[in-house]
Amino acid sequence: MTESIEPKQLLHLVFGGELKTLTEVQFRDLEKLDIVGIFPDYATALTAWKAKAQQTVDNAHMRYFIVHMHRLLDPQKG
Repeated sequence: MTESIEPKQLLHLVFGGELKTLTEVQFRDLEKLDIVGIFPDYATALTAWKAKAQQTVDNAHMRYFIVHMHRLLDPQKG
């Protein structure tokens, strides 16, 4: 019998919003944050991040971020 081993989930959150200024990460309106989703690995999150960043390229104040949730859930493992 061969067991299939699933890759470890390293959850990543992709979100963004419009910043107040170009020099600080302070969002203009927290109620309008765009939660793109939670992804099982960095590569998938990066693909989603690139797509959203490309859609908003004309707005210099709009920024998207990738949060390494797995590091927050288990900070000992980094």
